[in-house]
Amino acid sequence: MTRVTVAPGVVHWPGRLAPEEQAALVAELRAVARKAPFFQPRMPKTGKPFSVRMTNCGSLGWVSDISGYRYQPEHPETGEPWPLMPAPLLDLWAELAGYPHPPEACLVNFYAAGAKMGLHQDRDEQDFDAPVLSVSLGDAALFRIGGTTRGGKTTSLKLASGDVLIFGGEARLAYHGIDRILTGSSTLLPEGGRINLTLRRVTKPKP
Repeated sequence: MTRVTVAPGVVHWPGRLAPEEQAALVAELRAVARKAPFFQPRMPKTGKPFSVRMTNCGSLGWVSDISGYRYQPEHPETGEPWPLMPAPLLDLWAELAGYPHPPEACLVNFYAAGAKMGLHQDRDEQDFDAPVLSVSLGDAALFRIGGTTRGGKTTSLKLASGDVLIFGGEARLAYHGIDRILTGSSTLLPEGGRINLTLRRVTKPKP
């Protein structure tokens, strides 16, 4: 298994998931989406819609609407609890995260052709000791990551289907985003597009 250090605290495992593992995970995510349908998050204050659609699994889910960013235990439209996180994701976290407690949230973002995500920090969590673990499925994306201040030097890399990326330690609050989707670069999703899974620990573990 190839491990590539992109920058201090940023590690990339190209092709970490084999094609059959990717297909099995997509099937589990379709079951997640049947219980917790994709919704359109919106920017705080302005209400402008994101270009991605999303859902969540795990005990907590991340949502964004006109009132702000937050984690909550139920779907914002159905009011139902989020589905359980698929076991292969928990196993991946246990193997690669280097953190002794399980993730509580898995954000499931769907990028159609033309969707992107501006540079941002993941800072709505209470525990920054835990890393962020990202899994890419479907079309490849051009990912960009910088430092902990906006406007500094950034590094770009292509994240293909089956790739895993972790950022933690001094990179835990790094600005990062998706510049564009490389449409047609994968046949994993019949409808095309990219699914990004982001596993996060939200609360501080109890002593």
